[in-house]
Amino acid sequence: MRFGIWALVHGSRGALQDPGEPYDASWQRNLALIQQAERLGFDSTLVAQHTINPHHAPDDQLEAWTSSAALAAVTSRIEIITAIKPYLYHPVVLAKMALQIEHISRGRFALNLVNAWNMPELEKAGIPFAPHDERYGYGREWIAVVEPLMRGETVNFRGRYFNVHDYTLRPADPFRARPKIYVGGESEPARALVADHGDVWFINGQPLADVRTLIADVSARPRTGRTLQFGLSAFVIARDTEARAQAALVRLADLAKLDAPIRELQRANTDPASVMARTMSKTPRVGSNGGTAAGLVGSYDQVALRIRQFADAGIELFMLQFQPFEAEMERFAAEIMPRVRRL
Repeated sequence: MRFGIWALVHGSRGALQDPGEPYDASWQRNLALIQQAERLGFDSTLVAQHTINPHHAPDDQLEAWTSSAALAAVTSRIEIITAIKPYLYHPVVLAKMALQIEHISRGRFALNLVNAWNMPELEKAGIPFAPHDERYGYGREWIAVVEPLMRGETVNFRGRYFNVHDYTLRPADPFRARPKIYVGGESEPARALVADHGDVWFINGQPLADVRTLIADVSARPRTGRTLQFGLSAFVIARDTEARAQAALVRLADLAKLDAPIRELQRANTDPASVMARTMSKTPRVGSNGGTAAGLVGSYDQVALRIRQFADAGIELFMLQFQPFEAEMERFAAEIMPRVRRL
């Protein structure tokens, strides 16, 4: 079992107008945050990729790939997972970037393949925002080029979108076969893609029963290579008593209501065919990518037990959010991690 944190690439994850956590998506904050996470014993960080802020375009937005290269140089143990939208980078360029960060990190890099949901990010750049299933068709060809290039293989590929001839990247990966591939998305094309090409499937925060169903579906699919692993996104609110945790949840939920105009614009900018958007609308929540819908809200013992239950269902990596992030991340390391180990 591993614990990771979401980098604060676009500020707070729960409520954007929280006086206890002023908006800050700067490189300096993310550097300090991820170095602190490494010291506290967290295993991974996920750096989401956006070129413009997906919640509120006038706000700051950290650039994922340049930041990840810098993080690789100033950390020593934590895994750095960087998201990528295939339409923004040609696969041979991205594979070279991934291998370079793998070298800088000495074998701690991974990419997270996502197929985009924020329409203006592409459309304003003059890149057509293709229909949902077509984006996955593009992503499938894209990763079919990237994966063997990261292995150091010579690639000859001709498809609908790419024509790559006699392409080899050097130096190859001296630490392992290639960087790890995480895949996000819960639609049918996403599930097929992760079964064929992924090492880890990222699931958005949802109740335990729903997560069990998702894991059972993808685990039953034909697959070559090593066993697929599973990660879960979740927003944690843990206190010494359940009542205090629920009070903290109510406070954050009330603050999040102030963001209603921003969230409404975000919904308008989201591909209506996105399964994530439909799933997230089912359950009231705080946080992104499912947030508190995973149920990691309660006393220290309750949260530790729920994590254990998710682990028993097959979750190997918990990618966590907090608010205020630094203080609550420290609380989690002090109070929840030891309890989970004892369980």
